[in-house]
Amino acid sequence: MLKKLMQSVLALTLVLGIVAAMSQDAEARRRGGVGAGIVIGTILGLGIAGAYAGPRYYDGPACYPGPRQCGYVGRRCWFNGYGERVCRGGEYRCWRAEICD
Repeated sequence: MLKKLMQSVLALTLVLGIVAAMSQDAEARRRGGVGAGIVIGTILGLGIAGAYAGPRYYDGPACYPGPRQCGYVGRRCWFNGYGERVCRGGEYRCWRAEICD
């Protein structure tokens, strides 16, 4: 679908360049108005086509950041003599795991 859209935009750009060049006064023709319009339209069209025909960087699986998670990293925990869990040290950090399709 995108290819058809780009072809349509290219054709429209070329036609508008030709029409704009032909609709100027006769005085503009002496300065190369028609030729300049065709050249500009062609250059724009080729630039758009070249940009569209470039390499595709997103052909592989799509990856995106997952939900934000926060917690302690590098913490030591143990159970004391009363059966309570005791934790010391570490850092509290937040991160997002990468999820790939």
